[in-house]
Amino acid sequence: MLLIPAIDLKEGKCVRLRQGRMDDNTVFSDDPVAVAGKWVALGAKRIHLVDLDGAFAGKPRNADVIHAIVEAYPDVPIQIGGGIRDEETIQAYLNAGVEYVIIGTKAVNEPHFVRDMALEYPRHIIVGLDAKDGKVAIDGWSKLSKHDVIDMAQHFEEDGVEAIIYTDISRDGMMSGVNVDATAKLARAIRIPVIASGGITNMDDIKALGAVAGDGIMGAITGRAIYEGTLDFEAAEKLAESFL
Repeated sequence: MLLIPAIDLKEGKCVRLRQGRMDDNTVFSDDPVAVAGKWVALGAKRIHLVDLDGAFAGKPRNADVIHAIVEAYPDVPIQIGGGIRDEETIQAYLNAGVEYVIIGTKAVNEPHFVRDMALEYPRHIIVGLDAKDGKVAIDGWSKLSKHDVIDMAQHFEEDGVEAIIYTDISRDGMMSGVNVDATAKLARAIRIPVIASGGITNMDDIKALGAVAGDGIMGAITGRAIYEGTLDFEAAEKLAESFL
């Protein structure tokens, strides 16, 4: 199982939000490239980037920083989400060396777009499903849709996406523990890999996810915990890798 450090970008800085609220953020660094280097040095095998400004604007807002990170660490796969709403953006990121692009709100609002992109860019498209009480949230978590998260994941699996990132938005950034049951339930319902996100706090969460990794959970994204020090990334990454 991969442990994937998150770098959330707001106005060119590395921040973390609580439950997706742009007005409730903590700035951890003015140098996201150096932050990425820190996680790579500690053993990160993949990095998760989020363009928070882009997610709300509907188009990239931190592309320069993202490109700089990709250029600085060309051997580490980068996955990027936030404001990816058209093919031009996807192509630009992939051309810059990004390995995976994550489609979120656009996937829910226009599912055919995912199908088209998965056909055009096979093995590079990931869908991010952010949910609360089993229902998918959109528009930077500001709206809750009527769509069931498992139904949507099965639909995108048929479209040929590479993986699903599942975030329990009630727990994201709250240091309240990962929703293992909901994540495992989703993983068992589809054949493509699931990446867990939201709520990881300490080694107990890594152990709990590792216990169900065989259900199809290929990785977990961690953010606030590794920045605030409740989770030792290097030790947690080694533990996560022990679960196959």
